[in-house]
Amino acid sequence: MSSSTLPTYDGLMNPLLQALRNLGGSGTIEEIYSKTVELTGLHEDVLSQLHDPEKSSQTEVGYRLAWARTYLKKFGLLENSSRGVWSLTEKAKSLKEIDSGEVVRFVRALDKQELPKKRPADETAREISEEDRWKDTLSAVLTQRLDPSAFERLVQRILRESGFIHVEVTGRSGDGGIDGKGIARIHGFMSFHVLFQCKRYKGSVSSSEIRDFRGAMVGRADKGLFITTGSFTPAAVKEATRDGAPPIDLVDGNELAEKLKELGLGVKTEMVERISVDQSWFESL
Repeated sequence: MSSSTLPTYDGLMNPLLQALRNLGGSGTIEEIYSKTVELTGLHEDVLSQLHDPEKSSQTEVGYRLAWARTYLKKFGLLENSSRGVWSLTEKAKSLKEIDSGEVVRFVRALDKQELPKKRPADETAREISEEDRWKDTLSAVLTQRLDPSAFERLVQRILRESGFIHVEVTGRSGDGGIDGKGIARIHGFMSFHVLFQCKRYKGSVSSSEIRDFRGAMVGRADKGLFITTGSFTPAAVKEATRDGAPPIDLVDGNELAEKLKELGLGVKTEMVERISVDQSWFESL
């Protein structure tokens, strides 16, 4: 696979499975994405391509990985928990490599049996959209409807709800992009002074932006926190964790959405009641 070529979703299946093996058999969507990108060596120009720039900050590679996960789950190689952690099944652990074409044919035949009146991919497409639709809506709200100051206040609220104390929004121009500061308390005993930058962005944050942020925070805090509605390039991720440099934690658009969902800030989870009839119960009468 050429690092400068955008892979198809089925072309990402084997790298995705290998990524999970390297992660110990399980991982979050973010971990799987990062490890798959590392294994495939995709160029940053490819990774920066957005699936739908008008509606979402999701990358095309991320979108195709979502298709790959869904197909592999239907084929019996993956399973996922309610907490968004994906893991290899016993069937997957016994395989070193799969025939992605076989997976595609199997899933499409399965969909055709279950939904004879619909196109074979319709159900899979619906599952993909259900997984990401609310995040797309949230991304549009954050990037198009909130002004920078409102987004800074949102980040301030998130940090407070997450246990930070003395959270202040500074937002001073000429301060190296630092938007605020706070103190992270760990189990009530330890604390870290944190400087944060929050960026409403649809694209990918580059390594140079991480370096600029680090330059502004050196000597002023224990850690840095960079929050964006977009994503981070692999080079930015490496820069954030570079040995010998002050550490910077990164929160991308997907993680931001999950945190808002977890905290119930502007995102509501509705439980839908499903009622079924147990025919065997009636037959036993």
